[in-house]
Amino acid sequence: MSDPQPWRNPRPAPNLPEMQARLPGLSLSSWFFAWWPALIWAAVIFSMSTDTFSSDHTASVIAPIFRWLIPSMTDDQFNVLHHFIRKSAHFTEYFIFGLFLYRGVRRGRKGWRWTWGLAALSLAAGYAIMDEVHQAFVISRTASPYDSLLDSFGAFVAIAAVWVWYRLGPSQPPAETPSIAVPTSESP
Repeated sequence: MSDPQPWRNPRPAPNLPEMQARLPGLSLSSWFFAWWPALIWAAVIFSMSTDTFSSDHTASVIAPIFRWLIPSMTDDQFNVLHHFIRKSAHFTEYFIFGLFLYRGVRRGRKGWRWTWGLAALSLAAGYAIMDEVHQAFVISRTASPYDSLLDSFGAFVAIAAVWVWYRLGPSQPPAETPSIAVPTSESP
């Protein structure tokens, strides 16, 4: 007699105790330990989206320093340099954020997984979009989709660096070299 339902999987689904052994611990303290750097850095990014870090305010801090270092600097030269510094800050803050997000998504597990990298990148890109939306409501700031792309690119480079790190790094710790017994000249 043939099986009336040949498409069914003959192996039953594992029950909960079997699956719980394979899952990492889901305690609040382990979650917080994994995510606290990303949460703190998200707050830092949010504070950098306020009026305090607008272009006018950062120029008022940076201009005297550059005028002291390079007295012959013109306003046009300073504006180009100031623009470069601000865009580099976008890239750098989201590069760091991408690393922290990967750490949080990984939650203490070892190695690299594409799902972890894509999750961290998606969270960073989503936060970059929300950051620009926040800046649209700050009078002295302007929201730009290009800034959001630059932020996301910074996170992408961070995730790519993590991938390269795990790809090129040693897959296992080097085994200890066995000690070789050196024969002595003493005879028994």
